[in-house]
Amino acid sequence: MNLSRLGILLITTAFLPVPAAFAQDAEGATFLGTIRIGSPEAQALLGNDEISEEEIEQRNPQSLRDVFDGETSVTTSGGAAIANKVFVNGIEESLLSVTIDGARQNKSAFHHTGNVLIDPALLKSVEVSKGLAPADAGPNALAGSLAYETKDAADLLEDGDNFGGMTTLTFGTNEDRIRAGLTLFGRSGGFEYLLSGTRSDSGSYEDGSGVTVPGSGADLTSYLGKFAYTSPTGHRLEFAASQTEDTGLRAGQAGPGGIIFIRPDFAGVTGRPSVLVPALSKRTSYTLTYTKDSATDWFDPFFQLSYNEQEIDASGVFGTNESFSGTFKNRFAIAGGDLAVGVDFFDESASGFGRGPGPFGSSGREDHWNIGIFAQARQDVGERVSVSYGARYDWQEFEAANGQTFKDDGFSANGSVDYKITDALTLNAGYAHSWGGYELGEAALINFGGAWTYNGFTTSRSDAGRIGLRYERGPWQLSGAYFETYVNDINAVLPTGGDRGAIADLSSKGWEASVGYTWANGFIRANYTDADVDLNSTTIGSTAYYLGRPVGKAIALEGAVDVTDEWTLGGTAEIAFKNRDTPVPLSGYEVANLYATYTPSSFDRLQMRLDVRNIFDATYTSRSSDGVGLGNVIALTEPGRSVSLTANLAF
Repeated sequence: MNLSRLGILLITTAFLPVPAAFAQDAEGATFLGTIRIGSPEAQALLGNDEISEEEIEQRNPQSLRDVFDGETSVTTSGGAAIANKVFVNGIEESLLSVTIDGARQNKSAFHHTGNVLIDPALLKSVEVSKGLAPADAGPNALAGSLAYETKDAADLLEDGDNFGGMTTLTFGTNEDRIRAGLTLFGRSGGFEYLLSGTRSDSGSYEDGSGVTVPGSGADLTSYLGKFAYTSPTGHRLEFAASQTEDTGLRAGQAGPGGIIFIRPDFAGVTGRPSVLVPALSKRTSYTLTYTKDSATDWFDPFFQLSYNEQEIDASGVFGTNESFSGTFKNRFAIAGGDLAVGVDFFDESASGFGRGPGPFGSSGREDHWNIGIFAQARQDVGERVSVSYGARYDWQEFEAANGQTFKDDGFSANGSVDYKITDALTLNAGYAHSWGGYELGEAALINFGGAWTYNGFTTSRSDAGRIGLRYERGPWQLSGAYFETYVNDINAVLPTGGDRGAIADLSSKGWEASVGYTWANGFIRANYTDADVDLNSTTIGSTAYYLGRPVGKAIALEGAVDVTDEWTLGGTAEIAFKNRDTPVPLSGYEVANLYATYTPSSFDRLQMRLDVRNIFDATYTSRSSDGVGLGNVIALTEPGRSVSLTANLAF
């Protein structure tokens, strides 16, 4: 595929000066403060939440599941890290644009494993867009986006320090977990660096009934390195490299061809004996980013190139997803706000092979290219009205496993408004139309059992809308919103009979509500989500891989209070209501977690933390887990009560 001429043209076009009517020179610019529609409160009502650094620290995540404690619209499946998937209002993350420090992530190479392997040790924030992804969130944002950001040296160094470090050690009961981490960071002149490593090891956990879930233990190793240089004039270049690997023995059962497949998302398969076999999930990422600290009204750049590889060894099959991507954008000052204009691209592939006899030992590869241009404006247009609007256009080419080539292009647009009805009451509304393009198939199963076909292979598109109100007065914060997301013509990623041209339509619609109360030394917050997720106009099943799960109704609670300057108490809780929309009703459950932290005033570099998770020792299966309610699957139950002690030491 030859995109070089088109790429040069698009880059040139993207960075042409915006019309003078939109821009302001330095003398005529009027500072309006933070753009109101960009505030966390406005974005949350529009479905664009940020899980902040403070919230992540309060939750003390040992796994990706823990990052989303206290959330109802974002849920995860259970089991070991190798199996964790993330769902936003019931839609699987494979239909969202997912990035880590801006680097684009691909989907899983095998449907019984998670899509993006992440160690939360140095996670700084997570931005979640539920349907209304802006144009500068990247391509393929059919149902929104997930943007993970990790910490760098500047986030960890204290004022006046040029070197520091921190070490973490956790001991947990139930599965006898040991988790240890060491991070070193520093700066000298314009240079800075961060080096970090984490190791997590445990046996298989027991659920609330005392039943051991085989192959559920942690066996995770993670490394992160960041190196940056900032010139005296503010030009900053940063290189980051990371590798996260989950290994160990996982439960597997015989499948097609008589070979063993790991299924770490199940506790077992009815009628098929389970055996423990070695498995691998591995993610490797490299990112090079250029920004400018002392940005001007006309030059506020973000240029990034990244490479990402995800490998899955599922015993009977092996798959690899590779992604090379880039973003080149600049932010211009316009009246009352800013305008981001740019171009992005990706070059991705999925390849795999089987280890069985005959057609079950076949291999294949698919390739997928995209280049897009985009513009996204965010501005206040008066004392009471704030808007965000943007568009992008993408060109794609897809090379199938049988050598066929497909080409298409499409337009995406979005718009939202924040209208201040009174000083306390605000209306938010937004709509997004997204062109998703083609989808890579499941890497590990390309041509497995027979050659894949592509009759009817086409591009996907989505429409999403939200409308809601928020009320803020004194210590109270209340909000509520209605949402609908429709994703149409989704190609079969995991094709039945190898038919990649089969298409499906997916929808998620419902309500969200939140109420919070904050005081001087604490807060309490409750979230509610009611999401009806349908596949081809019927309630979605619990093994609709790469599509979604029947999440239904749920409430989440979160709170914390600083009892003294040294002691903090807090906790989270989740209540999932019985879902009667599925063929077999899904049981409800309640689970609660509590924690206490102690930071001695005489040595505030040390923090001791006690966590008690699932304090009532409930036996339950996460609503987002695979195979729930199916007769041929033994669904995975979550860990029972677990007590852990964590020591964090900064130096």
